[in-house]
Amino acid sequence: MSDQVANSRRLKAPGWVDDFKAFIMRGNVVDLAVGVVIGAAFTGIVKSLVADIINPVIGLLTGGSDFSNHFVILKGAPAATLAAAKKAGDVTLNYGVFINALINFLIVAVVIFWLVRLLQRLYRKPAPASAAPPAPTPSETLLAEIRDLLKQR
Repeated sequence: MSDQVANSRRLKAPGWVDDFKAFIMRGNVVDLAVGVVIGAAFTGIVKSLVADIINPVIGLLTGGSDFSNHFVILKGAPAATLAAAKKAGDVTLNYGVFINALINFLIVAVVIFWLVRLLQRLYRKPAPASAAPPAPTPSETLLAEIRDLLKQR
């Protein structure tokens, strides 16, 4: 019987486990997790928008080339594409890939700005109506009476 008591003591979870469970189940953590999942899905949409819609237009304006293929070879033999340069082991400066990342960031930032702005308008609290001032507290009333009596003397 003493073995059963010893085993039950060993299987007891540490005190911090309950704190961790309470932390995880709070509303803010769940909201954050939902935001991360939606953000990951939104990232795919933005990448497609940049790669499939914006980059072809930029490529057309810059001479018909794929914008993500803009790079400078720092060390190695000349290559026609970034993939070929990487396959050959060349050291490249991939400024086109950086510009793609910058465009992705700007699109996400603009969309988030407009969403936050829209949400602020939807949840803006209405201005309080011109309500009458609150009634004086009993101590304020007593002090006002004392003041009035002192003025009469």
